[in-house]
Order: sequence, then structure tokens, then C-alpha cells
Amino acid sequence: MNRQRAEEIVQTGDIKHVTYEGERVYIQRVDEHNETARIYPLDDPQKEMDVPLTQLVEKLL
Repeated sequence: MNRQRAEEIVQTGDIKHVTYEGERVYIQRVDEHNETARIYPLDDPQKEMDVPLTQLVEKLL
């Protein structure tokens, strides 16, 4: 996923169909300097992690 699209998703606050390693996640914020995103799995909000934006996939419904 590119940084601009990730930032758009964060700004809307909507839950989109975004996955990380096949698991649906919520994007909390984007770090533009490191090209990473702070995410957590939808079914486990306590499991926050920073991941490369390139590892996020948005499925358009």
C-alpha cells in the first residue's frame, strides 16, 4: 500500500478491508519518515505493531 492511501484511510477513521499477512487490521497512524504504519488486528486490539506500508494490502469490495 502506498503512504498516501494509508494516510487517507487513517483520516477517514473507517474500517477498510486492509490485511497484514492475511489478517484484517486497523491502521492507527502512518509514519511517513519510516514508511511504516501502526496497526492492530481487528480481533485483537491489544496486539499493536509497526509494519512496513509495503506489507499492507487493501482489498477493494
